[in-house]
Amino acid sequence: MRPATILIVDDSAAMRSLLVATIETLGPVKTVQAASGFEALRILPREQVDLVLTDINMPDINGLELLSYIRTNPMYQNLPVIIISTEGSRKDIDRGLSLGANEYLVKPFI
Repeated sequence: MRPATILIVDDSAAMRSLLVATIETLGPVKTVQAASGFEALRILPREQVDLVLTDINMPDINGLELLSYIRTNPMYQNLPVIIISTEGSRKDIDRGLSLGANEYLVKPFI
């Protein structure tokens, strides 16, 4: 059985490192990192991703645009996506969930 693959999408290298370190404590998991939504779109066809963790505020393609792409693409529409963002208003959370996020976590969360 192959370990689950988690795609971490965040323009902050420190946040990506924190998430990788936290996730690796859960057991055998493979992590793949992207510094932008555009980079994530290039990774998706090359990796068998089981979960996406994405920030919202990023250069080029933001996390909500990435989420919209995933939900409208038949290859990825059932891929679980969790938004992890500093945008924590009820409006922001409702928007992320209405676009199809499975969960929405507000930073700081640890």
